[in-house]
Amino acid sequence: MRRREFINAIAGLAVGWPLAANAQTVMPVIGFINADSPKGHAPEVSAFLKGLGEAGYVDGHNVAIEYRWAEGQNDRLPAMANDLVRRKVAVIVATSTPAAIAAKAATTTIPVVFETGSDPIQLGLVASLSRPGGNVTGVTQSNAEIAPKRLELLHELLPTARTMALLVNPAEPAIAEPTAKCWRLPALWGWSSMS
Repeated sequence: MRRREFINAIAGLAVGWPLAANAQTVMPVIGFINADSPKGHAPEVSAFLKGLGEAGYVDGHNVAIEYRWAEGQNDRLPAMANDLVRRKVAVIVATSTPAAIAAKAATTTIPVVFETGSDPIQLGLVASLSRPGGNVTGVTQSNAEIAPKRLELLHELLPTARTMALLVNPAEPAIAEPTAKCWRLPALWGWSSMS
């Protein structure tokens, strides 16, 4: 799914789901949570705001957005997600895997819309792709499933390479299993993996 389609899907879900705002709130509030810092995500936030605008929602005019950025400290995410729940936001938009996991753990009633590069079923975010169930839904790029194909293409480009390295964030929940899957394939070609 392309970024624009993802943003439009989030806007549509925010519009279509019942608002959980309390009586004192003048306008619906969207909780936006991410494990990183806002600096690295300016284009995505801009696209998100544009998608909301195309659906008729303008931040500060007829919708409010509460941003939570963990600045790479994933241990802060549960408290941030719980804070959004206490503020009774209409929907939580979780734009990183750790943020999606924290948001799901924080509520069973507020809609959570996630974006992840991992298998949301394996992460426990949804029951199935066709019927997510509960209050959580979203999109995935299924990077784990295509990682072996990427390695195969890399091998075609560099057939004499014997050692490859993969840099990962060990605090990222989605890393453990996909990384293990990726390392099995190079062994077939006689590569060695670095740990």
